[in-house]
Amino acid sequence: MAEPKKKPVPREDQAAADTPLSSTPLADLLPREQLEELSTLQLVDLITSKLPPRHASIFDMVYLRERIAALEEMNDQARAALEKMDAIIEKLRAPAFRIGTFLAPVDRDKAHVCLGGTDYVCRVDPAIPVASLQAGQRVLCNEAFAVVQGLGFDRNGPIVRVDELLSDGRLRIGQEAGVTNFILQRSALLAKEKMKPGMEVRLDVNQRVALEIIGVGKRVDRSLETVSELPWSAIGGQDEAVRAIRDAIELPFLHRELFKKFEHSVPKGFLLHGPPGCGKTLLGKATAYNLRQQIQAQTGVDHPEFFLHIKGPEVLNMWVGESERQVRDLFAQCRERARDGALAFLFIDEAESILGTRRGGRFNSILSTLVPMFCTEMDGIEPLTNVVVILASNRADLIDPAILRPGRIDRKIRVKRPDQAGAQAIYEIYLRDSLPLAEPKADLARAVTEAHFARTPDNEFAEVNFRSGRRELLCRGDLASGAIIAAVVERAKSLAIRRAIATQATDPQLTRTDLLTALRLEHEENDLFPSTDLTEDWLKLTDFDPENVVKLGPVRARKTERSGVV
Repeated sequence: MAEPKKKPVPREDQAAADTPLSSTPLADLLPREQLEELSTLQLVDLITSKLPPRHASIFDMVYLRERIAALEEMNDQARAALEKMDAIIEKLRAPAFRIGTFLAPVDRDKAHVCLGGTDYVCRVDPAIPVASLQAGQRVLCNEAFAVVQGLGFDRNGPIVRVDELLSDGRLRIGQEAGVTNFILQRSALLAKEKMKPGMEVRLDVNQRVALEIIGVGKRVDRSLETVSELPWSAIGGQDEAVRAIRDAIELPFLHRELFKKFEHSVPKGFLLHGPPGCGKTLLGKATAYNLRQQIQAQTGVDHPEFFLHIKGPEVLNMWVGESERQVRDLFAQCRERARDGALAFLFIDEAESILGTRRGGRFNSILSTLVPMFCTEMDGIEPLTNVVVILASNRADLIDPAILRPGRIDRKIRVKRPDQAGAQAIYEIYLRDSLPLAEPKADLARAVTEAHFARTPDNEFAEVNFRSGRRELLCRGDLASGAIIAAVVERAKSLAIRRAIATQATDPQLTRTDLLTALRLEHEENDLFPSTDLTEDWLKLTDFDPENVVKLGPVRARKTERSGVV
């Protein structure tokens, strides 16, 4: 069989076939577009493949390839770092998200949101169901004011007091600094809570929604939830004051029909005034306890008492309007408890500190508004039913006359210093039968009382000079008080305890010597009386009329000078 004839090859193609690959340019191997897509390493590999085997430049190309590979790896790392930095910069340049308060849904994809005190109707992200958002909840809004995320309830915000509950559940809030009152709605957390006026609630940052009940305020701390058991028999030396209080307080409550028949108005309040340490505060507490017992014994109904004990200076506040607000709160709380069936007592101790005489000047600006506020509450449109106002002061002359006029403070009861019989009764009260007494308490009380009221030179305590020229010496018994008697008994107990420890007695007793020694030590220390001869300071402790007294001072200084001259 004959072989086929080979087709002749053109001269140009034969020349290209005979040309080695190393002499062929890259532009002839691949198009320009494909070469642009190759990396540097791929180009090096392509150039290396064009070299003939065992060419001397192959090792150079391998070294070059390693260098290029290291550079490209470094460039990749730098490129990744730059991309990451660009992403961070873009995030920093992006506008901030806004946090608002969700108030109510408007549509399936719209919501009523408060942002920075301004109301908006915002779009809601379709991924967030509008039904899942609750009133008062915080929401996250993007730069287009669209709700993109639901947050929890805010844990911070201002605290305000509820003045009134509206019929639809909204709350009327009164501002403390005189700003106009405003209305706000409850959050979903308080939708079913039972609230009442006087409660303190926390608002959201935008002050549109009440989020949390805080309490009823500081006024709870001033109230005595349970009045201590204190019968009239536990108060000695104040029979006249006790009789006046019972006539002014107990009779109107126990005989309402008789007072109504005679159209006799019930006193709104009374003033207990007198020297310090004579039992004014004690009388106020005993009033609340005994009135409850009398009503229960006569009617069989137990009316709980509500005793609000106010220390005068604690009402004063540096902020404008705060002191007046506290006075309003005191009367509002008493009225609330009275409506609940309790016997409300508002006892203000050291009343002259907040109800002092109004004067002009910078430092009396608080009293200039506090006294009118107190008068307004006493004569307000809302009556003080079942509310008794008790003022206690040892400087009644400093209280504003507008407070003490009839119709506000109707009874002024003088709490005098106890006489010798009253002092003996007080000693017997403090020398209880439960104490280990060496003698009967009546004998011990009589002995220490006689020593206390003895008219001896050693007992002379103060000298009074009157305008008429008459001179009178006061003994220690003339300045006796329940506080001094209590201090004497307590000091005698201390002496008896120390003697029992020193002698290791098996049957320690309180003796007459302990009481007499305690009486002497108590007056020698002179802690309860002024150490100067200023007439004004001494007049606060006595029952003398300051207009008739020219000078009043201690006789101890005169005795000391006389002994020094001798």
